[in-house]
Amino acid sequence: MSKEQNENKTSVALLLIDVINTMDFDDAELLARYTEKTADSIASLKKEGKSAGIPVIYVNDNYGMWQSDFKKVINYAAKANGQHLVDRLEPEDDDYTVVKPKHSGFFSTPLSSLLKFLNVKTLILTGFAGNICVLFTANDAYMREYDLYIPSDCCASNLEEDNEYALRLMKGNLKANIDPSTKLNLTTLIEQATQRQTFTSYDG
Repeated sequence: MSKEQNENKTSVALLLIDVINTMDFDDAELLARYTEKTADSIASLKKEGKSAGIPVIYVNDNYGMWQSDFKKVINYAAKANGQHLVDRLEPEDDDYTVVKPKHSGFFSTPLSSLLKFLNVKTLILTGFAGNICVLFTANDAYMREYDLYIPSDCCASNLEEDNEYALRLMKGNLKANIDPSTKLNLTTLIEQATQRQTFTSYDG
């Protein structure tokens, strides 16, 4: 990490979960009904977040390519059915990337170490699918005592009712804020996360 990046830690991180997606699986056509609109919402949130200094972390399936770097994952997804997602959400040079082998972004990945390095206490989770990989990642984040924001317009599942149910679970059981991204005040969120970081550090 550059000196400039190291000095711009915000205690908040934006996670994009499986947004670089092949869309090549059973019932993918069901999820495809929602991906473009959801990806546009994620792209807008990402732009706003980066303007506020929030680090962006791509947490993505490796699609069985254990020897591939993230660029190869992007190319693989684009050549399948995921070009529309790559066009909207391809990582930028200063974004972070974590490749995962299973549903949760924390399972057998360096995500915990990265978040600790960035002094993150609050996570904004977005991506696909809301009722699987987003939910599993949120559950593991909650057990690690992260504050959670999961904008309802920034995750999608094969069925709308499954997505809504997953959001209700995350709100009720994981204490997640599920307001749409248009209602998120990132400046306030960063201030609150920074205050929590200061209190936690002082409390020891």
